[in-house]
Amino acid sequence: MNASMHFAYANSAALEAAGITDATPQPAGGTLEKIDGRLTGVVGESPAVTMLLAHLPRPTEADIARGIRQVLTEMASQGVTSMREAMTGTLAGVSEIAMLHQLNGAARLPVRVSTAQFSALAGCATPADAAAAWKAAGVTPFSGDEMVRADAWKIVADGSNQGRSGYFLQPYLGQTSGGHANWTPEGLRDVMRAGLDDGWQLMIHTNGDAAVELALEASEELLPGYRAEGRGDLRHRFEHASVTTDDQLVRMAAAGVSPSFLVDHVYYWGAAFRDNILGPARAARLDRLASAYRAGLRPSLHSDYNVTTVQRLHAAQTAVLRRLEADGSVLAPDERVTPAQALAAITTDAAWQIHADDRGSLRAGARADFAVVDADPWASDLAGWHDITVQTTYIDGVPAFSA
Repeated sequence: MNASMHFAYANSAALEAAGITDATPQPAGGTLEKIDGRLTGVVGESPAVTMLLAHLPRPTEADIARGIRQVLTEMASQGVTSMREAMTGTLAGVSEIAMLHQLNGAARLPVRVSTAQFSALAGCATPADAAAAWKAAGVTPFSGDEMVRADAWKIVADGSNQGRSGYFLQPYLGQTSGGHANWTPEGLRDVMRAGLDDGWQLMIHTNGDAAVELALEASEELLPGYRAEGRGDLRHRFEHASVTTDDQLVRMAAAGVSPSFLVDHVYYWGAAFRDNILGPARAARLDRLASAYRAGLRPSLHSDYNVTTVQRLHAAQTAVLRRLEADGSVLAPDERVTPAQALAAITTDAAWQIHADDRGSLRAGARADFAVVDADPWASDLAGWHDITVQTTYIDGVPAFSA
């Protein structure tokens, strides 16, 4: 698997075991890369990747349980008390929700989990079929409890910018293609309707500016009608919204869609975007947190784990400094935000995006979810934020992690 999770690489034996041949048609929303009609072994996007995963040896339930607790404990060790699991159902289908509840019933999970039900389940021919499968399993919007709750409908509109499969209005540097969308415009509307009809919050993965435009046009067309039917503000979000225009940010605010930025794109890959992938002008439009605030949006920051580490103060630091790991330069200084804005994007605004209004800040009446750290980020030197360590993380006032 590629670290971005958008690609898998298969040898001929793996392709044969999965029943994938040169004649296999391209799955909707996925890519079986071919050159001169022959498979290369590069498999792109979840609908195609799951064709391989379905034929891999399956981990035992004990292995899965151990892995989930290991990942959530790592998050708790970084002070995370709530997280959004962004592609629920991709490995074990609708049973993943029951498994999470069973694990929490056996011993409380170290982090609260908000799930985003994937719209392209293995064995489901259409998004409507996937929606029906979730509903049949009793997984409906905001079902669950205070530890595991089903909240969103996940759609992946394009691929990875680093992998040059993100969808852009202009070609990548040195190439004739700007990537591609995973859905046709009408196909995207169909998958959005499948979630909206059941009352889900939309969580749409958009990396390139063309993918943002594709999802934004569909949102502008569909969302007013659902609101007119009396459906409340579901806080729909675009995941990543990595490269945007001023116009798109203003229209997102008007459409009732907020972005969640993988801001450590800037730190780890900003130089690569600037010099090799997008060029300076488009790289300057990467993860535009300051512009989002100016447009009246309420953004959050995420890690996209395991694409980047779950170090929330490092992400907040990147949002304030926008300094590149490669050469120490600053990418798009006008997109730097204040420390208070960056900290809000990993606390109160992040909680708001996942409908967790009962947490995200220390106040009377809120849940006692908080972390004790060895330095106060509100009062300490910004340059040292990434070195701040978590001593104890609490959920409902009870330790979930202790160093």
